Amino acid sequence: MRECAVLVENRLAEALGADAVSGELVRPANLLEAMRHGSLGGGKRLRPFLLMQTAALFGVKPEAALDAACALECLHCYSLIHDDLPAMDDDDLRRGKPTVHRAFDEATAILAGDALLTMAFDLLASPALEPPVAVELVGMLSRSAGVGGMAGGQALDLAAEGRNLAADEIETLQAMKTGALIRFACEAGAVIGGASPDERAALVSYGEKLGKAFQLADDLLDATASHEAMGKNTGKDQGRGKATLVSIHGVDKGRAIARGLADDAIASLEPFGSRGRLLSAAARFAVNRTY
Repeated sequence: MRECAVLVENRLAEALGADAVSGELVRPANLLEAMRHGSLGGGKRLRPFLLMQTAALFGVKPEAALDAACALECLHCYSLIHDDLPAMDDDDLRRGKPTVHRAFDEATAILAGDALLTMAFDLLASPALEPPVAVELVGMLSRSAGVGGMAGGQALDLAAEGRNLAADEIETLQAMKTGALIRFACEAGAVIGGASPDERAALVSYGEKLGKAFQLADDLLDATASHEAMGKNTGKDQGRGKATLVSIHGVDKGRAIARGLADDAIASLEPFGSRGRLLSAAARFAVNRTY
């Protein structure tokens, strides 16, 4: 995962350089700096790792999947910048440093998120991807990030504050808000790698279960970890009356459920045998991490 993070960091830094590309008149320095602040120098880079590693199952070299992985990370970072805004979760700390709207201002943060979202689709137009693959990934990522995916899940999450939701309702909003991009990462690697329908279905299953486990682990860390360890404020869910599975099941049962989901995700990798060992390790990391 560290090797993947280095590749992603370097490629994003290149994409966010000051030099204009074809068709651009100028790149405003302040906006670029805000985009860099919100996307470089931190983060687990789990989503790009999953995309690159699922593609690697089919012999795809990291460089061939890198722009697609960076596109996903741009979209993820945009969502974090907007999620931190006062109108959303109103946070002032992310990855151990001030959130973009605190380091700059709200308008610049909104524009930085907008620009990263747009850059995601620019990167998906990479020459490294065959046109039919790029077109399919554009459609997949649009749906995963849109009203029926991440953005819709964020809307449901905000609407749920202070309400008592049933477990299945929480699972639905979390599958959209967090799970959709993790599922995309795993399915996108299958598309880039030319997976068979059965192989693609196995990786979709893995991604769906991993997404649930990852979000549950996040909720557990919010309830139990320090803000120093997390690099962001914790205890927010309870303070804002967020609907989470931890609020329903408690910490101990929540941990047991998360471990079970990781086991189920790993079981989905059975068709790949020993080739799936790094993805299995990623599932364990997702539920055992301390940040």
